Amino acid sequence: MNVALIMIFGCLLISLYLGIKARKGKNMNLEEWAVGGRGFGTIFTFFLGAGESFTTFTFLGASGWAYSKGAPSYYILAYLSLAYILAYFILPKIWQYGKKHNLVSHPDLFVSKYKSKSLGVLVALVGMLPTIAYIVLQFKGLGIIVSATSYGKISPDLAIWISVISVTIYVMISGIHGSAWTAVMKDILVLSLVVFIGIYMPFHYYGGIHPMFQAVSEAKPDFFTFPEKGLNLTWYISTVFLTVIGYYMFPHTFGPIYSAKSGNALRRNAVITPLYTLMLLFILFVGFTAVLQIPGLEGAAGDLALLKLVTKTFDPWFVGLIGAAGLLTALVPGSVLLMTGATILTKNVYTVFFPNTTDEKLLIKTKLLVPVLSAIGLYFALDKGNSLVTLSLMAFNLATQFFPPLVAAFFKNSVVTKHGAFTGIIVGVGIVAYVTITKTSMATLFPFMPSFIQDLNIGFIALVINAISMVIVSIISQAMVTVKDKSQTI
Repeated sequence: MNVALIMIFGCLLISLYLGIKARKGKNMNLEEWAVGGRGFGTIFTFFLGAGESFTTFTFLGASGWAYSKGAPSYYILAYLSLAYILAYFILPKIWQYGKKHNLVSHPDLFVSKYKSKSLGVLVALVGMLPTIAYIVLQFKGLGIIVSATSYGKISPDLAIWISVISVTIYVMISGIHGSAWTAVMKDILVLSLVVFIGIYMPFHYYGGIHPMFQAVSEAKPDFFTFPEKGLNLTWYISTVFLTVIGYYMFPHTFGPIYSAKSGNALRRNAVITPLYTLMLLFILFVGFTAVLQIPGLEGAAGDLALLKLVTKTFDPWFVGLIGAAGLLTALVPGSVLLMTGATILTKNVYTVFFPNTTDEKLLIKTKLLVPVLSAIGLYFALDKGNSLVTLSLMAFNLATQFFPPLVAAFFKNSVVTKHGAFTGIIVGVGIVAYVTITKTSMATLFPFMPSFIQDLNIGFIALVINAISMVIVSIISQAMVTVKDKSQTI
């Protein structure tokens, strides 16, 4: 066993130890397991939020797109920074309402606001789609990282198996408490490594960051500019908009929101965390450095850019450190995702059909669902297709469809009804599912339209049609209720 593997597995054992230790002294009911008894202060809330933000995508997807796409990868910097502006205003409202009504899951909010368990079932089932997509993204990423940083001693498939077993045990034992403690270790390690390699690589290979940009620009003159068609400025603006409003619509973001001790803890994090997102700039630098140093990576193989450059540049012990950090970027968000998926299926689907289930039995059933979801994620993770960015964007397109009814629920005298919310989500998700399965784009749907229409992110169009459908059906349903009330009065 080489030194890289020792460091990777050592990190895994430390994480499992922290997970087991974190649950001691806790009365593990569903609320404690899923949202930490709503007792996390600013520090744990920050690290949990960052733990979800900076995943295997940070090491692989972001650097891979910088390597493969150039300028379009800037969307990653833009949406993460802007998302926290939205967070400052929305998250404290969600936390306050969640605490008042004792909510523990994402669909709980829709059930409570719209007084509809059926809507909660729909939100839970639809929410499983981006949740599974993100679980797959973490498992895929972890397989790539561990395999590459072990110098091929462990195959990607074996690495995925190890990660699935480890994270399943980890989640079932500790719940969100283990995720919070491991997130602290993860973010300190990841931040240090990313800033270091982001500065070191350009200086090592080109003599500086500016010379790196010059060298790549000379070799590929259009690399740092947006193309006229495809991933152009229209795509960029619509994608940034879509991902900004979809960022906190993922079901797994609600656990850390509910777990906060106060709304102010969430506001403080919304102010601080954009500085943390600057870390992604250094990841892009690594991807740009690899363009000339690791040529020839095509398609999904572009996700390997950072790892190939790291193994080419550093000694095995440092490569092992990168592998350990990469493992943590999958373990923390992966654990929250599995916990979220299991919670919404039991809390918002199972209890609708079996309402007399006790809290104790509900927690047991929730934990038993974790290995089931892990197995589903494992099945899709072993598929070799799709780059990590493709998976991420598909998940965002789905999660964003929750935005119109969620925002409408917080407006006083909102016209939106449960029927409208139900219809809007179905329509939006149906469009996303259709274009994903058929690989349709705006250009193929509307070949006669000008470029700025053809290059819109189709998830944005799905969101607009979702909102329009929601309002129309809400107005009709309200009118029908009014007519019914009048007829009964007469």
